[in-house]
Amino acid sequence: MRNYDTPVRAIRHKVFAEVAKAGFESSDETLIHDIEAIPYNIVEEKAKYRESIYRERAVASERVRLAMGLSLRPENKAVHLTDGLAASNINEKYYEPPLMQVIPSACAACPPNKYIVSNMCRGCVAHPCMQACPKGAISMKDGKSYIDQDKCIKCGKCKASCPYDAISHNVRPCEQACGVKAIGSDEQGRASILEDKCVSCGMCMVSCPFGAISDKSQIFQLAHALRDGDKIIAIVAPAYISQFGDDVTPGKFKTALQVLGFSDVHEVAFGADVGAISEAHHYAKEVATGNLPFLLTSCCPSWSMMAKKFFPTMIDNISQELTPMVATARKVKQEQPDAKVVFIGPCASKKLEAMRHTVRSDVDFVLTFEELNAMFDAREIDPASFEEDGSLHDATAAGRGYAVAGGVAGAIEACLKEYYPDVPVHIEHAESLAECKKVLALAKAGKLNGCMIEGMACPGGCMGGAGTNVPVAKSSKELKKFLASCSKKLPPKGLVDIELN
Repeated sequence: MRNYDTPVRAIRHKVFAEVAKAGFESSDETLIHDIEAIPYNIVEEKAKYRESIYRERAVASERVRLAMGLSLRPENKAVHLTDGLAASNINEKYYEPPLMQVIPSACAACPPNKYIVSNMCRGCVAHPCMQACPKGAISMKDGKSYIDQDKCIKCGKCKASCPYDAISHNVRPCEQACGVKAIGSDEQGRASILEDKCVSCGMCMVSCPFGAISDKSQIFQLAHALRDGDKIIAIVAPAYISQFGDDVTPGKFKTALQVLGFSDVHEVAFGADVGAISEAHHYAKEVATGNLPFLLTSCCPSWSMMAKKFFPTMIDNISQELTPMVATARKVKQEQPDAKVVFIGPCASKKLEAMRHTVRSDVDFVLTFEELNAMFDAREIDPASFEEDGSLHDATAAGRGYAVAGGVAGAIEACLKEYYPDVPVHIEHAESLAECKKVLALAKAGKLNGCMIEGMACPGGCMGGAGTNVPVAKSSKELKKFLASCSKKLPPKGLVDIELN
């Protein structure tokens, strides 16, 4: 589903653009009216995707609240669409937890896990499905196979044995996409997020065909701050390549951000360079010498949070180096302490990372590429239309390569081979939370001692993040071309001492 520009993506874009427009243009006198009008601007005359215009507008209203960083309204009492707006109408407003939420009025209450017989069943004489079932859950009714759901143990043997592929396995798309089993059900059978398990990767959000799951945004507050002329510096994740059009070069992209109102633009790949050098040193000093059995990278917040939640004994194995986002933000604030910093990237869980009390003073806003694209549209900015005017020169190919799965481990390995040639290197990497859990289980069992282990919550790495605009295969291909053209391949060994001390 993520490889297509679906109506769900179009609806989200409209909501973000309208909310951004309100942040940029609405006065205090007109703001409430402008916000209340958004669901009507999006659903103009009749419903296109729901059974009624009223439900479609109700869903749009909840999307508006989430886009403003507000929580969903309760279903059992009257709460106005703009309730809490005054507290949100400030530049410093941050998210109200939780970050990821299911919009109840949008959820279709998909069956959570069920094998069902379709109309493709031929009622064959052999009945292999009946023979394969270990619990006797299958019988014949009206000449067709029938599965007793009370007896079924979801083993899938019936499906595997059917010669007509007449048995389907229905799984909620959001549940199937969640590698930490954080999707449950409410009393009405609708999806719900188990907060004690969720790591806010956003894979459920981008996998729901009904668009019933969404994260919260700061798009309104950022537009407000840009309108007020605050000094705001953008730090951009390396996955930005190709996210805003085939003809948008780094130079054009930088210009577009400045036209939007940012005073300057820096590459987060700088912080990745710092991290690659630091973690190479840490590996050579601690892991290669046997002081530490293995080292886990820390740049993906969903991966590190999953490790802490599900493998708490491994906390000391997680790298303590600053993530690329934080390292870059701190450098910017050291140089310009009066500036606000906005991280722009592909990642929903970076919003979660920025909420930590140790990071909050470094990163003032987090914006996804999807949200930025809507801000461009709200201001009628086309990045491809600008002339080439400068570029971004903060980083090397190593740091920029952090954007793809295996890129973090690859950068650290390259630094180890260059600066610690006598140190043997053992690298492992995993992408998707399900695969990450498997790797961590192996590490816990002592199977990966001596390894540097990279984990990426999203399939494909950051290029496949929940806040991206382009299919991961295409964007990864473009990034590979960009890395090949980089003049600097590796950061200097003394980068950490030079830049952050």
